[in-house]
Amino acid sequence: MPRRLLLLLLCTVLLVACNRGNIKRVSAPAVSLQQVSVGTDGHWKVELRLQNYSTMSMVYDTVDLQVTVDGQPAGTLSSKPAFSIGPSFADVVTLDLAPSPTARMAVANALAGNGMLAYTLKGKIAVTPLDESPRSFDVDMHSTLSPAPGLAGVLR
Repeated sequence: MPRRLLLLLLCTVLLVACNRGNIKRVSAPAVSLQQVSVGTDGHWKVELRLQNYSTMSMVYDTVDLQVTVDGQPAGTLSSKPAFSIGPSFADVVTLDLAPSPTARMAVANALAGNGMLAYTLKGKIAVTPLDESPRSFDVDMHSTLSPAPGLAGVLR
C-alpha cells in the first residue's frame, strides 16, 4: 500500500512540474463594421468593432483601413483609439466617414431595396500587448451589412 501511495505522489509531482503557468499568446485582432448610420448630409457614422483574441490585454494604437462597399471605394477610416481591450473581449470606436459618391449610391440602393451590402476592410492595425513591444497586423476583412429593421438609414 505505501508503494502505491508513493507512486501516486510521484506521478502528481511530475504532472505539476510540467505546468508552465499562464501562456501568453498574441493573436491577430479582428475588425468589422458593427453599424453604419447614414446622416442627412450623406456622411456616415461608422461603428468599428475591434475584437481582441489574445490571452492578454492589448492597447489599440492605430487603425488605418480602406473601406470598399459593393466593390466601390468608400474612403479611409483612420483612428488612434489608444484604449485597452481585455483578453477575448471587444470594444467599439465610432468614426465619421465622408464616402465617395459611388459608395453613397451603393448604400442608398441597399437601404432602398432592403438588400445586403458587401463590404471590405483592408489596411493595418497597430497594437501593443501588455508588457511587450508594439506589433502591426494586416487586415483583409470581407463581410456584409443589412438594413436594420425600424431604423431609417442604418445598416448592421
